[in-house]
Amino acid sequence: MSSDHAPRMENASLWKRFMNGLALFLPGIFLLGFNIGTGSVTAMAKAGAHYGMSLLWTVVTSCFATYFLISVYSRYTLVTGETALAAIKKHIHPAIGIFFIVALTAGVSGGVMGVMGIVADICYEWSKMAIDGGVAPVYFAGFFILLVYYIFWNGKTDFFERALAVIVAVMASCFVVNFFIMMPPPIEIVKGLIPLVPNVPAEQDGGAFLVIASMVGTTVSSSLFIVRTTLVKEAGWGIQDFKKQRNDALVSVTLMFVISASIMAAAAGTLYAQGVGLSRASQMIELLEPLAGSLAVSIFAIGIVAAGVSSQFPNVLLLPWLLCDYNESPREMTLTKYRVIVFLISLLGLVVPIFEARPVFVMIVSQAFNSVILPLTIGCIFYLGNRKDLMGEYKNTLGTNLFLGAVFVFSIITSSMGIRGVLQMISG
Repeated sequence: MSSDHAPRMENASLWKRFMNGLALFLPGIFLLGFNIGTGSVTAMAKAGAHYGMSLLWTVVTSCFATYFLISVYSRYTLVTGETALAAIKKHIHPAIGIFFIVALTAGVSGGVMGVMGIVADICYEWSKMAIDGGVAPVYFAGFFILLVYYIFWNGKTDFFERALAVIVAVMASCFVVNFFIMMPPPIEIVKGLIPLVPNVPAEQDGGAFLVIASMVGTTVSSSLFIVRTTLVKEAGWGIQDFKKQRNDALVSVTLMFVISASIMAAAAGTLYAQGVGLSRASQMIELLEPLAGSLAVSIFAIGIVAAGVSSQFPNVLLLPWLLCDYNESPREMTLTKYRVIVFLISLLGLVVPIFEARPVFVMIVSQAFNSVILPLTIGCIFYLGNRKDLMGEYKNTLGTNLFLGAVFVFSIITSSMGIRGVLQMISG
């Protein structure tokens, strides 16, 4: 046996232990990549730029609601072995399941357009720092669309999850570093924990109501809870793994809060402090550079690109996954029909760069639309979780039902805010 054989075996063993440890948190990391995309970046940055830290309470409340709903939906799967859409189809009505597929696909289609529009716009503005005139946004959009589709074509679910783990780590590091570079006064952060809606005139994109609805829509996302049940089932977890599931969800939601708050604080400490709002993605680069310096801008741009790519994976995969969930079929993404679906959804990423639509507006409305679907999502798990014939001794407790009721009321309020914001925008 060669002298370096033992060290190689030890390194292989360490790597295997590391990957096994990472696997415990991959469902949570995947959800984080799903949840924190350019939709979150846009909503949080817009909130920070226009309203400072005054809407931080929305992030806190949304993260609490997200953790609770992740746990309730996951517990249903841990007990019954059924995924969300399959359960809704079987125990409520097939039409409700189809509604979720259509509504979530419509929302994610807007997300795909906004994601690539923002990433391309950011890269274009960022490229001006190195190339005179920059590189046209459509080329960046085309590059990232092909990159994501190539990885989809050649990879499997576990590969997606590990790739997302790396991208999410880059994204989180960038935004947290920016928080310390551009943070507002600590007292403003503390004040932001007090619930209130800023009493300011609605600007062209719908005012505080639409921004709040978009913040809730991107954090408390119906697609998040539905996809989560599939990941829990594929992980092979049972009710004995509830603690493992809970810890995984807690890590995911904690990072959601840290990243979202960091983005909001960076915009509040710079754009809001200077009295500058945010209406298009490239402003993040244009306005931050003289305020925070090229290093901070580069870190922020890398974070946004990582967020966009991390959310683009699950965005383009959502419809095939929902169809597999509804039909209770294996998630075999190499089938031709799924490759065609993913390709067509990916092409939506060219809409904003080609037609020069406002990507920030597209993302805000898309995320606000998600908040409108939320009440039905809560109603479904309330019904399923209280079915004793399905849940047995694990049916919802009084405390769980009361909390679900509180989250339901919260979702109704934010849904009405989203509708009111859209109406304000339409009426000018």
